[in-house]
Amino acid sequence: MKLSVIGCGYLGAVHAAAMAELGHDVVGIDVDQAKIDALSAGEAPFFEPGLPEILVSATATGRLRFSTSMEDAKGSQVHFIAVGTPQKKGSYAADLTYVNGAVRDLIPFLNPGDLVVGKSTVPVGTAEALASMISESGADAMLAWNPEFLREGFAVKDTISPDRLVYGLPPEEQAASAAKALLDGVYSSALNAGTPLIATDYATAELVKVSANAFLATKISFINAMAEIAEVTGADVTQLADAIGLDVRIGRRFLGAGVGFGGGCLPKDIRAFTARAEELGRGESVAFLKEVDAINLRRRQRVVDLTVESLGGSVNLKKVAVLGLAFKPYSDDIRDSPALDVAVQLRGLGATVVATDPHAIANARKLHPQLDYVDTLEEALTDADAVVLVTEWEEFRHLDAEWAGRLVRNRIMVDGRNSLDSAAFRAAGWTYRGLGRP
Repeated sequence: MKLSVIGCGYLGAVHAAAMAELGHDVVGIDVDQAKIDALSAGEAPFFEPGLPEILVSATATGRLRFSTSMEDAKGSQVHFIAVGTPQKKGSYAADLTYVNGAVRDLIPFLNPGDLVVGKSTVPVGTAEALASMISESGADAMLAWNPEFLREGFAVKDTISPDRLVYGLPPEEQAASAAKALLDGVYSSALNAGTPLIATDYATAELVKVSANAFLATKISFINAMAEIAEVTGADVTQLADAIGLDVRIGRRFLGAGVGFGGGCLPKDIRAFTARAEELGRGESVAFLKEVDAINLRRRQRVVDLTVESLGGSVNLKKVAVLGLAFKPYSDDIRDSPALDVAVQLRGLGATVVATDPHAIANARKLHPQLDYVDTLEEALTDADAVVLVTEWEEFRHLDAEWAGRLVRNRIMVDGRNSLDSAAFRAAGWTYRGLGRP
């Protein structure tokens, strides 16, 4: 099929390349010329495992191309809207400027029977408003909502082999049938592989994404709240998580206590969900999400406090090695990163912060040039007065306690992800501090 993808940021670039890899003829469109040039050359403008390979293979076949002109979307049967929905300045609400602008700019190039498909995460009610915009323009085109469920670091796999597909279809029966048929064609590979499909209405499809993110954020903050209790009672939150995680109704995933969640999705999405619920007069229904957010932010401060405590009450003029800058491993994304937040806070308290990360240094340096960055773990650890692990990259999680101990000035480890073998570090003479661990 002929597809266009409007917006070639993280979501759009992955979607465009993956759809072309599946055999579709895809044009990706974005206003950023530098980004388009890089993608056209087969270069990913951000770190995502597997993306460079499919960019190269798909562009080589001629099935994938990129452009800055919306006119190049003309002739595609299905048009995916994958632009950002950032948090509004001074508000919790989502900024729909880019979504509304993308659809408005696309309308003149729609052919009869075309399908516009929203993939961006938006407040409930957005799809209905966009459908009205298309209808009122006189364009004979349909709109559907098809939320994404990508995990950064696994986005290519999640696009090519999703764990579920959700279609938010038009209310009119004939339009819904036509839209579903087009989407079935787009996702024929996944559907033939048995991927579950839920075909529903606009509102439900919009709520699926934000409610999934709200649930995951709540689960993470729940175990972090338990970590706060564990710290004053002497309990071990990791064993607590193991025990309750054995209950099949609960499960162990996302019960890792630590410095909390970040990135470009969970924080902004739960805030936008709260704002939209208040607009709908149902703010009390999701009021608990404000506490979920507050717990999450408190854990960052707790890592800073543990570091200060471990250094005798002050980090001033102390060298602190910060291991990790990205908000999670397998990504170079520093948006709302707990790791970077901790590093900046420690620097503000007078510490000489020396930070390292396998892929996020360049992004972090642009935003916070006041930190010291080094490319290797050895450089970061050398003569460090304390070490703070805040992104659980494999090379950090498997850090050898004896080797690291020979490099540092003081064997002090603050494990912001509870990902190290605490017994091994203590046996090697380290003062080990975890979150919610005795």
